[in-house]
Amino acid sequence: MNLYKYVSNAINNKLGFSANLETPRNRNFGDFSTNAAMVMAKSASKNPRELAAEILPKLSELDFVENASIAGPGFINIKLRDDFIWDAAAQPHDIKTDKPLIIDMDYGSYNVAKSLHIGHLRTSIVGDTLNRIAKRLGHKTISYNHMGDWGRSMGLVIAWIKRNHPDWPFFQKDFNPDADYSKYAMPVDELDTYYPSAAALAKTDENFMEEARVITAELQRGHPGYNALYNVFLPISLESMMETVKRLNIMPFDRNLGEKNAAQYIEPVEKMLREKNLLVKSDGAEVIVVKKDTDTAPMPPVMFYNSRGAVPYDATDIMALYYRKITDNPDKIIYLTDIRQKLHFEQLFRVAEITGLFPPENLEHIGYGTINGADGKPFKTRDGNAAGLNDIIEMINAAVQKRVAESGKNLTPETIDAIALAALKFNDLMHDLRSDYVFEPESVTSFEGRTGPYILYTAVRLNSVLKKAANVSDSNLKSLSEDERNLLIETLDFERTVQNAFDNRATDMIANYAYDLCQLINTFYHNCPILRDDIDEETRAQRLKITRIAHDTLASAIDLMGLKIPEEM
Repeated sequence: MNLYKYVSNAINNKLGFSANLETPRNRNFGDFSTNAAMVMAKSASKNPRELAAEILPKLSELDFVENASIAGPGFINIKLRDDFIWDAAAQPHDIKTDKPLIIDMDYGSYNVAKSLHIGHLRTSIVGDTLNRIAKRLGHKTISYNHMGDWGRSMGLVIAWIKRNHPDWPFFQKDFNPDADYSKYAMPVDELDTYYPSAAALAKTDENFMEEARVITAELQRGHPGYNALYNVFLPISLESMMETVKRLNIMPFDRNLGEKNAAQYIEPVEKMLREKNLLVKSDGAEVIVVKKDTDTAPMPPVMFYNSRGAVPYDATDIMALYYRKITDNPDKIIYLTDIRQKLHFEQLFRVAEITGLFPPENLEHIGYGTINGADGKPFKTRDGNAAGLNDIIEMINAAVQKRVAESGKNLTPETIDAIALAALKFNDLMHDLRSDYVFEPESVTSFEGRTGPYILYTAVRLNSVLKKAANVSDSNLKSLSEDERNLLIETLDFERTVQNAFDNRATDMIANYAYDLCQLINTFYHNCPILRDDIDEETRAQRLKITRIAHDTLASAIDLMGLKIPEEM
């Protein structure tokens, strides 16, 4: 049950107008409060407290209200009946939207022939959780890893291989496209060095850069040798990407389709643009003007063909939109990328609007902040390079192993991996995704405080209680203590939290809800003994049921974050 929605709707129906419902920080004042009397007082020409006194009897008629009282200048505090809370909390969470949508979710955005790095962390973790939330709400989602697999980086990689292996058949005039070239497959560790080496050389060698530009254009025009070489290293790179995705416990992408797939639709997209007279010549290139008369900030045109006839990624994004229109025809497309791509997506959405592919309200870009080191600058390794994503995972894993060893515990490798995963992902999810945050491996692996290990520890504790109890039978309500009451009410806020997290594209709401829930669970655990010998059967049964409700709610939140609950900690 969405408790807030249920209570709010009931009160509004009873009073005949829309009242603002709030949750007091101190529940001693009530479970909910409303300023309805204060808002209506002026139009009713009455004193707020006088009007509140007239409203109280109406609220008391609602079957879930234990009592209602007036506070301050006219606030009305409402306390819910224990039996109502008890019955409502026992119901399974059924979070389904009334209006399910088809949503294309574009995150990941990995690059072929480049190892995943820390810049891919937030798009992967937040994108996956947002996808899980959307699915939980009943939306049909199609997740895309829109790979960088067809632009200048591919030209650089091929140019580097050509420089180091000029005798390979891919570069010969008598190239045979039907031969078996599998023996040229290179180890992924070697492949990952090609792009950085090529990019570094291109900065100092203009001839090499020019060669990469030419190769890019020829690759895109169907050069048989370059395409055959591309098909050799593509599966190697893709397998490496998916291994990292698996380590992060991210759901497999529905479609690993990037710029190359989009480029197949160049003819219908170009035809559409020419029919609408949207392509304009500019210094040998062809561009789409998207600037409006009302613009006050710079708005550059979108390049469709560069001066060498190659297709830049701006253009392939238009083609990707066309592909998704004719295949998925989604109600919404959500892109999750670095905030620095904000201008690019503003341009893309304008192209979508003027071509009639999608209205602006169907397209959404979420830009996330950077992950910084203790110095406040983007996090890098000690040698000054961007940290690889697998290196980050290993770094967190090592920090967990150290902390576990210091505690004297003996945990399995699988448990260490689960704790490290929670430490990494929860730390990312608990921050506002639009803001920067500081990454410190030692602090995120703490078993105390607002951390992933603390969340898992609480879940393991609940599992332990339920296992020792063997079974949880149904029980009649005696009465609820303050700690029992607060915990059950918090579980009843789960559905609203999930909906709000999706509506606001704020995955931190799920993470911080999980932490708040754990705080209440541990307070309940300490103050309300369950399996102790002096606890009577009726009280034990009631508290075991509360434990089960709390466990199921926390497990649901943990699942939405893509974490794994270990057997022990």
